[in-house]
Amino acid sequence: MLPIKFGFVCKAYSLENKPVVRANLNKDPDDVSKMFDGVANRYDFLNDLLSLGRTKAWRKVVTAIIAPKAGMKILDIAAGTGSSSEPLVKKGADVIALDFSEGMLAAGRKRHSGIKFQHGDALKLPFEENTFDVTTISFGLRNTNDTTLALKEALRVTKESGRIVICEFSHPTNKIFRVIYLKYLMRALPVIAKRISKNPAAYIYLAESIQAWPNQSALAQVMRQSGWESVSWQDLTFGIVAVHIGYKGQVA
Repeated sequence: MLPIKFGFVCKAYSLENKPVVRANLNKDPDDVSKMFDGVANRYDFLNDLLSLGRTKAWRKVVTAIIAPKAGMKILDIAAGTGSSSEPLVKKGADVIALDFSEGMLAAGRKRHSGIKFQHGDALKLPFEENTFDVTTISFGLRNTNDTTLALKEALRVTKESGRIVICEFSHPTNKIFRVIYLKYLMRALPVIAKRISKNPAAYIYLAESIQAWPNQSALAQVMRQSGWESVSWQDLTFGIVAVHIGYKGQVA
């Protein structure tokens, strides 16, 4: 079976009949990086907005699944400002917070002096094979322009029997709630973004990228095709978010 590559094209629309220029879902790396540079200082607030205030609770679940401890080497891909890395570091793990956006890294270094930040591309990780016990990525996989390649790169740098833990916006499992949630994203968010941000296009892009992202089982399939084994997932908040787990090699 051929690997699946997600590259969605979405048509632009306007706020108050004014054209919105933004990175489309083809996800040109430079455009996406610049977009995140522009929202770096408010990105954590943006995630809280999209998550209906559940971000911290989800992060606790991800941290519990990873079970960080002293001596564990963890690569946090697309770590942004380091909000996903911080609880791992606090548990004593050796964590590298990697991101493609210099703006996000700069904001992270100001907030978290104890985190090791590094610039890097999820599609070409600057590490040797079999380096990390765990690779993880929170709310960043959908922003790469080649999901399969990103997963293969994570597999390459993960140790044998190591894990990947992916936390990503997904598809609500309850039909009624799914309709309400998608209407919230696509209708309310542009209005809110226009009022609170100088770059509402970034907010609109992120909302549309969530809607275009594959559902839980489809992402699990891509993970298996990328070489991850024993793939499973856990839905959070009715499936607004799903945490996918995969292993490099069979689980003993």
